[in-house]
Amino acid sequence: MLKPKSISDAYYAACMLEIEALKPGNVHVFADGHGMTVHDFFKSAEATALVIAEPNLTVGERILLAVEATQRVVATNTNLGIILLCAPLIHAALMLEKITPQALQESLASTLAKLTVEDAQLTAKAILLAKPAGLGASKMHDVNAPISVTLLALMQAAAEYDRIAWQYANNFADIFNFGAPHYQVAFTKYRNQAWATTALFLGFLAREQDTHIVRKFGASVAKAVMQEAQQIEANYWATNNPKLVQQQLLNLDTNLKQRQLNPGTTADLTVASVLLNRLFN
Repeated sequence: MLKPKSISDAYYAACMLEIEALKPGNVHVFADGHGMTVHDFFKSAEATALVIAEPNLTVGERILLAVEATQRVVATNTNLGIILLCAPLIHAALMLEKITPQALQESLASTLAKLTVEDAQLTAKAILLAKPAGLGASKMHDVNAPISVTLLALMQAAAEYDRIAWQYANNFADIFNFGAPHYQVAFTKYRNQAWATTALFLGFLAREQDTHIVRKFGASVAKAVMQEAQQIEANYWATNNPKLVQQQLLNLDTNLKQRQLNPGTTADLTVASVLLNRLFN
């Protein structure tokens, strides 16, 4: 099996790189936002890296321990989505002697299929502890009520309105089929990890309505943000020097934050995709 330390390091590097990248509407080194600071994310990445890749844990235990570690160092929800996405990827990677895209996808499929009711109960506890913005009551398998289904079933029930849950229901198709390859293409073009991460973030934002925005403000607002991102993404890929688009990115960043719009799901998908790319390379 791969060394847990190597996987933990890959996770930490992905978290840090996401913070360093200019991600309009989200928290990054160019600007804080939404009541959170860059240092909150630095501390969260360090705290969760210590536990999320520990051997001999279940997926549910990884999720809960990582959320608890976060809560000990920051007073807000900085990374629940990141943890929910990265925990099963890390668990699947720990099962392998050598990571290849096919081997990791197969290991992940096996990991998801084996998720238990206890995994769901621990995850529900973690979600309630993190108190994510926009969390309301659910008609099916509400995390506020006793859980009696597996974590996979819990996520399948939420997949229609939560893109993180959708990954569980679809073997992380966005991450494998779009995210990791898109990051690699961007890195090949720009030869800079932070700018490649910005390109990845824009790619997700221009491709799908951010479900964090949908939950808080509705689909029409999320669609408008997606359309704004599409124009900037086109400008971004049209140049070989992303700094020429930096002011446009900062303008959109300011505008989104003034409107209290945080593409948080997009940022979470970005971290998981960078993690996957680092595991492959």
